[in-house]
Amino acid sequence: MLSELARLIDAVHREKNIPREVLVEVLEGAMVAAARRRFGINRDLESYYNEELGEVELFEFKTVVEEVDDPEGQIILEDAIDLDPECEVGDSLGIKMDVGLLGRIAAQTAKQVIIQKIRDAEREMTFNEFRDRKGELITGIVRRFEKGNIIVDLGRAEAMLPRREQVASETYRQGDRLQAYVLDITRASKSPQVILSRTHPGLLMKLFELEVPEIYEGIVRIEACAREPGHRAKIAVSSTDPDVDPVGACVGLKGSRVQAVVQELRGEAIGIIPYHPDPARFIVHAIAPATVTRVYIDEHIHSMELIVPDDQLSKAIGRRGQNVRLAAQLTGWRIDIYSESRHMQMNEQARMELSRLPAITEQQVEQLIRHGYQTARLFSEADPYEVASILGITEEAADSMLMDAEDLVELLDEEATAAARQVAEEDSVADDSGQEEPAQEEPLTDSVEQAEDTRLNPG
Repeated sequence: MLSELARLIDAVHREKNIPREVLVEVLEGAMVAAARRRFGINRDLESYYNEELGEVELFEFKTVVEEVDDPEGQIILEDAIDLDPECEVGDSLGIKMDVGLLGRIAAQTAKQVIIQKIRDAEREMTFNEFRDRKGELITGIVRRFEKGNIIVDLGRAEAMLPRREQVASETYRQGDRLQAYVLDITRASKSPQVILSRTHPGLLMKLFELEVPEIYEGIVRIEACAREPGHRAKIAVSSTDPDVDPVGACVGLKGSRVQAVVQELRGEAIGIIPYHPDPARFIVHAIAPATVTRVYIDEHIHSMELIVPDDQLSKAIGRRGQNVRLAAQLTGWRIDIYSESRHMQMNEQARMELSRLPAITEQQVEQLIRHGYQTARLFSEADPYEVASILGITEEAADSMLMDAEDLVELLDEEATAAARQVAEEDSVADDSGQEEPAQEEPLTDSVEQAEDTRLNPG
């Protein structure tokens, strides 16, 4: 017949899924803690769970001596022989104690220790179960809401979907099924150990891996992913098999695969583009649906300048800059977008400034403009070696040209200051004349013109 303690161990083992050896260790530790509370912390105590009797036995160890100096830690040889006839001086003798002497307070201490140790064991098991699942998809049931955070029941454990990892446009109710990305596993004592996310780009990638067998098998690869959660996302895909179209594989028959992902993300628009190792070609695909006429690359600052037709500018930038932001995140390049007319104006301004440099030819001006030097100030900050390689001149000549550029920048600043002062004086004269000029309505600026100088860094 099993003892009451043995049945209790079996019940906790089944309900909490905690190994029996862990529960036994918890009981033994609780018994020692209770005994020290009752008899003192300096006692050398140990406890053992007796499987046959189904109870925890408590032992106090004392050193066998001929003359006792420390009654708590030593026992005289004559008394030790009565307990164990084979013991000798210097041996450590374990004396079984009556656990009934522990008392109510010690029993309460043991109970608290057992409860705490079981909680610790549950947390450790949860951590061990989920630590290898970081970066995976997981499905649970919404259980409750705590200060804006969503607590999700995963079966054997609870997870938390923090407010910062939630999509603003998504709402949940208690009992709803929720699929999320495992963002992190923590050992926090008071909060769920599993941290979920619905905004991480990994969620989108894992959903495609779930829906597209070619991705799971490694034939199609997701090279990059960018999201504005709840609104729009882009992924770049490539194929290791020339006979497999990566974009078509992700879209599926009549769009079935991508629509399954869109449905899980609750209507988030997804653009699938082909990846290309050439950054210029990749950026042209990434900025779709807009058409790009020219691409200028500056590898030193990892930046690209895109020239698009005037009627394509708003499409390239997207609503509130969304399209170009996603393209910058997807490619990892800083992107500057200009319309063709704006680019022509900038080039003309550059010609006017750079042509004022002494000893510079028109051909050299055009070469500098093609390499991105569109103002005298920008050119004055260039490296002599780079200028020499662009213009095919010596570094000494390039250094002299850059010094001239610095003088030109100072002159341009003085001219700008004088012009501003003259405008201020004219306004002051107009105010002193006492004649009120009719107020002119400030012209509305088209949103496309406002965005012509759009510069974005990836992310």
